[in-house]
Amino acid sequence: MTFEEVLIQKPAERAQCAGTALEEVLVTAKDNDSLTVGVYECAKVMNLDPDSVSFCVLAMDEEFECDIALQIHFTLIQSFCFDNDISIVRVSDMQRLVEIVGDKAEQFEDAHCVLITNPADGSWEDPALEKLHLFCEESRRLNDWVPEISLPER
Repeated sequence: MTFEEVLIQKPAERAQCAGTALEEVLVTAKDNDSLTVGVYECAKVMNLDPDSVSFCVLAMDEEFECDIALQIHFTLIQSFCFDNDISIVRVSDMQRLVEIVGDKAEQFEDAHCVLITNPADGSWEDPALEKLHLFCEESRRLNDWVPEISLPER
């Protein structure tokens, strides 16, 4: 999908397309062992090797809306992503995000932040990841610096 194709889509279509693309990217990154889950784990990766980070997902649910410490972490993560040219989105359904990135053997208590990193052998090409980067670029042009994406239901 080209940037021009993204521009002609209606906002609802763009968001739906981005949600599907995000799910695809998360599944692919999980299969490639290129996911980091958890606010503190993500902060460590960003601190040690920011160039390895390709995409950032912040998740919020109603239970943690008033958690000031989490909001401060989100602000710092967003700032870091902006400074390092890392695309970033928000999702409001943390449970659905956990279903995608977790497995039955491990349940993530802190899936508020998920990073998609490049594998050790270099960058991986993924058309869905490119769609997400284009979506984020277009959102920034519309002054939506951290767009919210809805993950598709199962």
